[in-house]
Amino acid sequence: MIRKSLAAVALAAVVPVASAKTVSMCVFDVIGANGDLYNMVKDYALEMKAHGVDFELKPYTDEGVAVGDFNAGQCDAVAATDLRTRPFNRFTGSISAVGALPTYDDLKTLLATLAQPKAAPLMKENGYEVLGIVPVGAGYLFVNDRSIDTAGELAGKRMATLDYQKDAIHMVNYVKATVVPSDITNFAGKFNNGSVDTAYAPAFAYEALELYKGIGKEGGVVDYPLAQLTMQVIARDDVLSDDKAQTAREVAWGMFPQAMNLISGQEAAIPDEKWVRIPEKDIQGYQEMFRQNRLEMRDGLNGAPDVYHPKMLGLLSKIRCASNPASSECTAGNRE
Repeated sequence: MIRKSLAAVALAAVVPVASAKTVSMCVFDVIGANGDLYNMVKDYALEMKAHGVDFELKPYTDEGVAVGDFNAGQCDAVAATDLRTRPFNRFTGSISAVGALPTYDDLKTLLATLAQPKAAPLMKENGYEVLGIVPVGAGYLFVNDRSIDTAGELAGKRMATLDYQKDAIHMVNYVKATVVPSDITNFAGKFNNGSVDTAYAPAFAYEALELYKGIGKEGGVVDYPLAQLTMQVIARDDVLSDDKAQTAREVAWGMFPQAMNLISGQEAAIPDEKWVRIPEKDIQGYQEMFRQNRLEMRDGLNGAPDVYHPKMLGLLSKIRCASNPASSECTAGNRE
């Protein structure tokens, strides 16, 4: 991983320390200060120092505690996954809508769009502002039995589900699996000790959280991106001026290649024989299933929580149809 930009180092050297605005940031990384996400935020902070903003980072291994301390005013900003930051901005929190971004190319198009100045008004909501979005990797289903490769076979299976992720809980109930309430600190342990049959995580968890133990000899990683997870930097909207906030978002977007190199390496580290490939004919069915669920969770229909932002779902639909115009959803009467 490229840890430092020479340009940032050079610029930082000529910016007087006294001119930098100090901003404290709670940073979540399940590994802590030695983790890849924390180090990526360090690179972001280094780059921002060249622009007159001095982020003071504090590592957290418990995401709930990091967000709690931010809420309590112990940090000016927080870096955490969008699963936790959604309450601060429903629009950017809907990036991880289930099945909404099937490829990293689509994700790249989205993040490039959101880094543009014209998107700035959507970065503010309820007194908070998004200062950057960086990919963490697609979320995959880890299973302890390779035969669990269709939605129908999830019925009755125990699934570790983050108890604050309302859309995941809805989907688990939809496929008639059993929700086993979990959080970021214990879901891996539950999967590894056999308390649950499946868990949902990016590829980094295979080694970092030792999910290969839960997979064992019979399991695998279902090769279908259920969602695109991101790390988002959230601050109170009076912490930075509008121009500095826009610069921060552009700096985060500039880290996309670095983040994708990291993600590619993590996915390549999963042995090929551990991936469970899904037939193309099944994928088309899943995409429509997820789309119907997104509509329910946009509008709060059929008992679904209304968690997704309509404007984000519309943008994601445009991106998907630009890259795959033949898709049936692009001519659907109830297109997002």
